[in-house]
Amino acid sequence: MKILEDKILAHGRVLPGHVLKVDSFLNHQIDVKLLKAMADELYKEFEGAGVNKILTVEASGIAIATMVADRFDCPLVFAKKHKTSNVVGDVYSVPVHSYTHNRDYNIIVSKNFLTKEDKVLIIDDFLANGCALRGLINLVEQAGGEVKGCGIAIEKGFQEGGASLRKDGYKVCSLAIVENMTDNSLTFRK
Repeated sequence: MKILEDKILAHGRVLPGHVLKVDSFLNHQIDVKLLKAMADELYKEFEGAGVNKILTVEASGIAIATMVADRFDCPLVFAKKHKTSNVVGDVYSVPVHSYTHNRDYNIIVSKNFLTKEDKVLIIDDFLANGCALRGLINLVEQAGGEVKGCGIAIEKGFQEGGASLRKDGYKVCSLAIVENMTDNSLTFRK
């Protein structure tokens, strides 16, 4: 998606350790018009799939997932990284490693919000190693629902997550795929 790639080139910053900082428009300060365009693109990609629920993990994926849920006119569920006192009853749960924070989380979703009737589109801001997406897929499978695909804002194509998920048969639509990143530049897959 050219508009997203242009925004990354103009405002993104590459930090040591292959970290792409896009906090000025995607996951801290949010360019709402850009998110709307991204949601429209993901809607076009998955519109015939029968999606009736959007799933993401807290926190950075929530903004784009909200816009996508609006386009599909369906609920958005986000997996929490901690069970809090306001999460009551049974939950689906799976451990997920976050490379960004270098720690493990036990992500959870209430059994009230994922069911076997759900046709789920998973949305996230980044795809690198695929740990978060695999965890979300696991939650849908625990509920007996069906994963209709994964919509990603930015994929790090030089890491194995996207290729591995596609090899396993999941439809993954990434709006921008970074092919290579160095301290001074980045290139996109064409």
